[in-house]
Amino acid sequence: MILHGYFRSSAAWRIRIALGLKGMEAQQVYHHLRKGEHRSGDYLKLNPQGLVPALETDDGAMLTQSLAIIEYLDAIKPEPRLVPADPVRAAKVRAFSLAIACEIHPLQNLRVLKKLAAMGHDEDAVRAWAHDVIADGLTALEILVSREDGPFCFGQAPTLADVCLVPQLGNARRFGVELSVYPRLMAAEEACKPLEAFASAAPDQQPDAE
Repeated sequence: MILHGYFRSSAAWRIRIALGLKGMEAQQVYHHLRKGEHRSGDYLKLNPQGLVPALETDDGAMLTQSLAIIEYLDAIKPEPRLVPADPVRAAKVRAFSLAIACEIHPLQNLRVLKKLAAMGHDEDAVRAWAHDVIADGLTALEILVSREDGPFCFGQAPTLADVCLVPQLGNARRFGVELSVYPRLMAAEEACKPLEAFASAAPDQQPDAE
């Protein structure tokens, strides 16, 4: 498999974690987002959205969107499961993950921040936008998992929810979000830290890190 990504892309970060948890490997190809390499003609032929990550499978299929890719990995290698088998728990894990992937992350990613700057907002205003989007989202997530068993977001093992949470907390730190007010989320992150899959997937551990 070939994973197209960028060291600081939180969506690509999710795929690296998922691959690690499943003991799977993929050759990594890097596209520098700040230099616009993801908008090159060659990459757009692979992924017309011009986004990372994208995953080329062993049989030549091209998959896009991080959560769809992770569900594919869950299908071809079911253990350890990242989406629980129980329908209710699966729905809860997906809801938590989608809150990050669809509600928080898209509003604070580089494409949106550049658009805000192009509309005349200064750097402080752009950063304040990202900060508030993340803080509001994390507040809701803290409530969603406050009554769930730990130490991870949903029980004794990491799920898709943890795979999405850890990169989002990385983004939160970049934008100065105060995380001590989210003790349940921080506890889940602490449970993830000792796991090699999470440690090796971190942005500063990638060959293209700057």
